[in-house]
Amino acid sequence: MSDGMHGQNGSSGERIVVTVDIDIEDLIPEYMEMTRADLKSLQAALDARQYEIVGRIGHSLKGSGGGYGFDAITEIGGRIEQLAKSGAHDDLALLAGELGSYLDRVEIVFE
Repeated sequence: MSDGMHGQNGSSGERIVVTVDIDIEDLIPEYMEMTRADLKSLQAALDARQYEIVGRIGHSLKGSGGGYGFDAITEIGGRIEQLAKSGAHDDLALLAGELGSYLDRVEIVFE
């Protein structure tokens, strides 16, 4: 499994190709749906400045991403979890945007 963020930056519209083990192909649509739901919950918690909830969502993302082959989700989730402890609202909002951009651009290839 590899999470290739080939030459992308935060404002780029480039596709991000992620290779996922074909053995878990059936699980990926539900995982992606759950991750989009987590993003909505994250944004709502940020709007309400509920940083404990933000931290829990970040922790969940950190734990799940790598298991499915989405290392970027793990990395973003870990950063969200850490920043939630200090209530760094603007940085957290940027990370939520980064996660949304990633989800919009990710292209999954099964091997």
